[in-house]
Amino acid sequence: MDLDATLSALAADPHHPIDLAELAFHLARDEYPDLDLPGQLARLDALAAALRPQLTGSLARDAVELTHFLFREHGFAGNGDDYYDPRNSYLNDVLDRKLGIPITLSVLAAAVGERAGLTVAGVGLPGHFVAKVVGDDGGEVLFDPFNGGQFLDPPACEELVSAVTGQPFTLTPEAVAATPPGLIVVRMLNNLKAVYLKEGDFPRAARVMERLVQLGPDDPVQRRDLGVSLVHAGRPGRAIDHLQMYLDRVPEADDADTVRGFLDSAVRDVARWN
Repeated sequence: MDLDATLSALAADPHHPIDLAELAFHLARDEYPDLDLPGQLARLDALAAALRPQLTGSLARDAVELTHFLFREHGFAGNGDDYYDPRNSYLNDVLDRKLGIPITLSVLAAAVGERAGLTVAGVGLPGHFVAKVVGDDGGEVLFDPFNGGQFLDPPACEELVSAVTGQPFTLTPEAVAATPPGLIVVRMLNNLKAVYLKEGDFPRAARVMERLVQLGPDDPVQRRDLGVSLVHAGRPGRAIDHLQMYLDRVPEADDADTVRGFLDSAVRDVARWN
């Protein structure tokens, strides 16, 4: 996989078909440059090979087998004790530690399930990411990887979302539609972005945002956030174009004066170098 070309394809079409797990491992190489990609993919293949003989062709039964295999036999779980640990957002760390957040555990479930012969999709409910097994007849079984693979009927979905968001929620077919891979990648990266910004780790935050800008090159907010993070990370020369793009696109933004201050600071820093 050519990572840059794949991100460009997803920017053009979020539904562009990809191996989401393989892409996740490629993105993890930004943090772990020596990551053995074939070895990581082989781990998923081995899990799928162990699951495959347990599948029966019955949607309900196969959903039970998948969730029991991952969350009971192998012990994958949501990391509720340290939700904002960045390792929860890297698929290789999820495999190593058997801990993750909703979206990475859903990607894991889809990767293993698909390799075993199932159709598994991620579902971006408001405030919480889950997954579903889809049958040949269009039937669906929704489950929550973060909470041990708990199955979710419509009332349980509504209760879950209401508990997470604090707002009443009525389930619709659109709410449980499969999330396109491009939007899953954006959501994964936005989680990492938030973690690194919370930690004040601006070099890593900027690195993640550079990937987000590849996925949304015309998004002025991502460009602004990247520019500001680059200034904080001591890389003002790389910040200038991003900050200028934001001001050009939304000159009347409420934070325009603040962003202009970052831009002026970056320009002065670069001038001093010259």
